[in-house]
Amino acid sequence: MDRAEFMDALNLIEKEKGIDKEIIFEAIEASLVSACKKNFGSGQNIKVVIDRETGNVACFAQKTVVTEIKDEQNEILLGAARVLNPNYVEGDEVDLEVTPRDFGRISAQTAKQVVVQKFREAEREILFKQYITKEREVVTGIVQRRDRRNIIIQMGKIDAVLASNEQIPGEQYNFMDRLKVYVLEVKQTTKGPQVSVSRTHPELVKRLFEQEVPEVYDGTVEIKSIAREAGSRTKIAVYSKDKNVDALGACVGQNGYRVNVIVKELGGEKIDVIHWSDDPKEFIAAALSPSKVLEVAINHQEQSAKIVVPDHQLSLAIGKEGQNARLSAKLTGWRIDIKSETQANATNFLADIPSKTADAAEAAEAEKEALTEE
Repeated sequence: MDRAEFMDALNLIEKEKGIDKEIIFEAIEASLVSACKKNFGSGQNIKVVIDRETGNVACFAQKTVVTEIKDEQNEILLGAARVLNPNYVEGDEVDLEVTPRDFGRISAQTAKQVVVQKFREAEREILFKQYITKEREVVTGIVQRRDRRNIIIQMGKIDAVLASNEQIPGEQYNFMDRLKVYVLEVKQTTKGPQVSVSRTHPELVKRLFEQEVPEVYDGTVEIKSIAREAGSRTKIAVYSKDKNVDALGACVGQNGYRVNVIVKELGGEKIDVIHWSDDPKEFIAAALSPSKVLEVAINHQEQSAKIVVPDHQLSLAIGKEGQNARLSAKLTGWRIDIKSETQANATNFLADIPSKTADAAEAAEAEKEALTEE
């Protein structure tokens, strides 16, 4: 291969592999240093320089100028150095060209191995930089195979791992299925970038709403909190500062179209979209949807709430195996205790929680007594 073909080959590698040509030059120089040391001995300081314009390759033995030689491989007498350049002084570095005509089969193999290794390292670094930006985002992948209990998902040029604990219970993953996953982590390893993804993370639901609902994507509608039991049910609280925008309606869409797209993507997982409120009573009542709430009494100190619902809706409020109450508590951040109207009346359920009205009345009475005493 002549120099022109050599430079053309480097340009082609840079274009096809996406590797900076300077990295390729440095890799080849490093490989040729290793190859030269096969000829001249590993103890000698060798430098290889490739002309970036012409492709010319030169190999130099680097020697230090001294007045008395102690290391013949790496030192040169001052007199001999001044034959090359009269300006040399003790301590200078002299580059003596020692470019061999033929590195030999072993040297060539060494050079090839180092170059290939450098290429692989550069490609891994490029891939890592490309995929690290996808952390905490939703991407579309293609199911490739099952590796024990894990599912391998193809994401462009690399494969991601969907671990068994990140899979939706009961969901089937078939070869070539397209599905959206949440990127948990991208880390660099000796074998290249390793990507972990999830189908159960609550943020997956949030990102899907950002993709399907323009008002969520542009920030007009804000997702305040999410509670999810993957594969079964999700509750999501939304809010809009713009009074002209109905946050719930924007997320649900006309005839439920927007939310149904997300439900389908999650394999039929039910999604309850509710209005968020800074009033804990309103928020807790909404969170228990679809059940109707008659009364909410809260204890700020204990961050707990007691809820009264109609007798015929007690099971609906609690949900199957307590799911509705459990998700509502997780969504709001309040501990929830639910009773039916009959149960509440029979046990004086709300008696131990003072209301704001009672507190205000007591404060007014105390102020009246104080004025009387004065």
